[in-house]
Amino acid sequence: MSPESIAERTRKLVDVAMGRTTADLVILNGQWVCVQSGEIIPGIDIAIVDDRIAFVGGEASHTIGDNTEVINADGQYLVPGLLDAHMHVESGMITVTEFVRAVAPRGTTGMFIDPHEIANIFGLEGVKLMADEGGLQPIHVWVQVPSCVPSAPGFETSGATITPVDVAEAMTWENIIGLGEMMNFPGVVLSDKGVLSEMAETVYANKTIGGHYPSPDLGLPFHGYVAGGPEDDHEGTRVEDAISRVRQGMKAMLRYGSAWHDVVAQMEAITVHGLDTRHFMLCTDDSHAGTLIEEGHMDRVVRHAIKHGLDPMIAIQMATLNTAEHFRLGRDLGQIAPGRYADVLLVRDLEDFRSELVIAKGKIIAKEGELLVDLPTYEYPGWVIQSIHLGRKLEARDFSLRVRNNKTVLASVIGIIENQAPTKHLKIEISPVDGEIQVDLDRDILKVALVERHKGTGGVNVGLVHGFGFSERCAVASTVAHDSHHMIVVGSDESMMALAVDVLEKSNGGQVVIKDGKIVGQVELPIAGLMSNQRAEVVAQKARSVLDGFRDCGCTLNNPNMQLSLLALVVIPELRISDVGLIDVSNFKIIPAVQDNG
Repeated sequence: MSPESIAERTRKLVDVAMGRTTADLVILNGQWVCVQSGEIIPGIDIAIVDDRIAFVGGEASHTIGDNTEVINADGQYLVPGLLDAHMHVESGMITVTEFVRAVAPRGTTGMFIDPHEIANIFGLEGVKLMADEGGLQPIHVWVQVPSCVPSAPGFETSGATITPVDVAEAMTWENIIGLGEMMNFPGVVLSDKGVLSEMAETVYANKTIGGHYPSPDLGLPFHGYVAGGPEDDHEGTRVEDAISRVRQGMKAMLRYGSAWHDVVAQMEAITVHGLDTRHFMLCTDDSHAGTLIEEGHMDRVVRHAIKHGLDPMIAIQMATLNTAEHFRLGRDLGQIAPGRYADVLLVRDLEDFRSELVIAKGKIIAKEGELLVDLPTYEYPGWVIQSIHLGRKLEARDFSLRVRNNKTVLASVIGIIENQAPTKHLKIEISPVDGEIQVDLDRDILKVALVERHKGTGGVNVGLVHGFGFSERCAVASTVAHDSHHMIVVGSDESMMALAVDVLEKSNGGQVVIKDGKIVGQVELPIAGLMSNQRAEVVAQKARSVLDGFRDCGCTLNNPNMQLSLLALVVIPELRISDVGLIDVSNFKIIPAVQDNG
């Protein structure tokens, strides 16, 4: 905005506060959850003009005119709109618009999104699509420029790249808030020129550098990473992770998504060790459409934190003020105070946190869980729909894992850790049959394969995985495969794996479960192979069929489709699979799936 526009906005706020002109909307008789002071103050009125708060106090009658809309809060709590400090819209399998449709009625009025999923397929063009769509929404959608496309150069091949020049260009866009999570932590530690240049462009633009340090090593590599400039991190899973980050000047983002449950252990940094709560935030990172519809979004995170012992005021501060101030937006949002955006929730019970009325940018947008405003229609171009390029039809033999003879071999097996993003590097002895490594249901060892889908090379890499618990002839395939988003397949039968790949190619992407040659669960995701433009509840129902399909195959994991999607995430230890092979992330090297004793 120009100085003249800001001055005019300020004049209107002052005139309403002084009673010289009237407000557009006034809320009467609420309990002010004043996150900036840590108080709950009864008997408070709020006066709003345009999209901002003009007055907060015990009596706002002087701001009410004939055309002022008046709401009686009747003693309900007045809470700042909730902010998600770090998230990926694509993980919900829905577009930005449909994500907003799902979460705004629950009290989310601001999202800080990192679209590095679509960036790994379409580069900066994909980021621009989501930034443009976000700018049309009735709530705030800020975008971080993805920092690692590909996430680990040399260890995976993405569909596109983002360079420091691209980062510099994107920093000039209106709703770009900073640099997305810097996943290439070895690059930071080794002072990689490109990595440092991206962060330098962000500093030059006076914007925030997002962090991503998943290693448990809190020694010199951690110190080198912090020295590099990342300002926050959501990858901690232990209390010592939260403590170390805050002590070193970072902000700890405590994550509670569909499959990553990292809040309880880390919040002991506050409840047990007494650390200053200003340096902690709440986020979701990855939320499945089913979670959004059935359980909620940031309201779910707040309820979870309170349930496990966090004071309601602190939990709300971690989902509002702390996040706003971290992203240098404290003068605009995160608190109910004059001059800030009028993002206000009416909540009956802080501990069982549920929004009965949602006001965003000065407009009533939802009541009792129902959206009251129309959302924009955003059309994705045709090239976004055609993103699956395999190059050939795959067969069962493409998923074989052969060795020279039938001598026992030592296999490197990816070990699933339920409800966490890291995996284990398991080393298991296996006896081949006719020179081939077989699936072993008794020991829960399945095949996992990464199918190249960007360049049409026809490439397939095969490995082994433990933890899905299949007991039937099944295969599950997904084009949601962080971060390069090739097609990933897990199965107990090679022919089922080939069929699953064929189904996804024909549907332009998504997730599918095949059992005994039949589709038992499927969600189509034609937008970049990541998202559907259908309503969240429709996508949730289809995604639920995938979860039901997993269970039909014998899997009992909490959110196995999200665990599947991370098997190719070569920036989180310990073992992953990519289009270039099996990756030992702890040592950042390519290793064989089996050590051939021939």
